[in-house]
Amino acid sequence: MILRINPEKPDAKDIHKVADVLRSGGIIIYPTDTVYGLGCDIYQPKAIERLCRLKGIAPEKANLSIICHDLSHLADFAKPISTSIFRVLKKALPGPYTFILEANTKVPKLFQNKRKSVGIRVPENKIVQEIVKALGNPIVSTSVHDLSDEMLDYYADPDKLAENYVDKVDVVINGGYSNIQASTVVDCTDGEFVVVRQGLGETEHLW
Repeated sequence: MILRINPEKPDAKDIHKVADVLRSGGIIIYPTDTVYGLGCDIYQPKAIERLCRLKGIAPEKANLSIICHDLSHLADFAKPISTSIFRVLKKALPGPYTFILEANTKVPKLFQNKRKSVGIRVPENKIVQEIVKALGNPIVSTSVHDLSDEMLDYYADPDKLAENYVDKVDVVINGGYSNIQASTVVDCTDGEFVVVRQGLGETEHLW
């Protein structure tokens, strides 16, 4: 299924249609404020396994993150954080950042890495925000492509993505051209802010 969704005013029927697909174990391609992502319901282990197969990676070795509607789900999947870290997250999100936090026991073991950490994202994109809100819980996410891939322009074009992935996923959302830069990744697991990947989001003003 290919859905064209207005990024400024997402149609509620389309949003709920996508949420239903996720609940049933489907995989979607969706826009963010950075690159297009592959996503599935965090509570659908078979969908997580399928997503990883699609990327050619083992779940325990995958750098998966979770997309939240806002910071209200933080306590559901991450251990308690300091006031200073929460202040930075609140300032940065929604935005083009992934914050790596210590995972708690509620994070599905299927994609916990050896460090027991989880990447948290709240993209500044109305389409995915509304999808996660309608679903009622976060989605597991990874970029459509390997970020070292040179075909960046290809992966920014939703029409080309649809041509290549329409028979591999359940829904491809066309929400317009995407950025070609990934999110900035900040590791907070040691109580400090360590930029492990500089992407679209600037960090100088955050701390």
